[in-house]
Amino acid sequence: MTQANPIPAIAANPATVVTPATATAMQLEVALLIVECLNLEVTADQIAPDAPLYGEGLGLDSIDILEVALVVSKRYGFQLKTDSADNKHIFSSLQSLTDFIVAQRTR
Repeated sequence: MTQANPIPAIAANPATVVTPATATAMQLEVALLIVECLNLEVTADQIAPDAPLYGEGLGLDSIDILEVALVVSKRYGFQLKTDSADNKHIFSSLQSLTDFIVAQRTR
């Protein structure tokens, strides 16, 4: 059995790597959703679970976050409110967004 080559993550720490063992299936699903809805030039497995989504890290801006929120709401059956005080935490990383989706999803 051959071992998968780790892919450098887009993270604050360039030494961080994402391998199938370090990312959950749900994290990869959410990362793929982000990549597809924003037409990013990275692959889902290049997004480190703990890397910032906004600004540094993945480099998303406020419009990108709104687009992701809309797609997540439609895909998983719950509403993300633009004025929620929790949004900064929810969208702080792939891990935090995935955790929120798992807790709130209806689909």
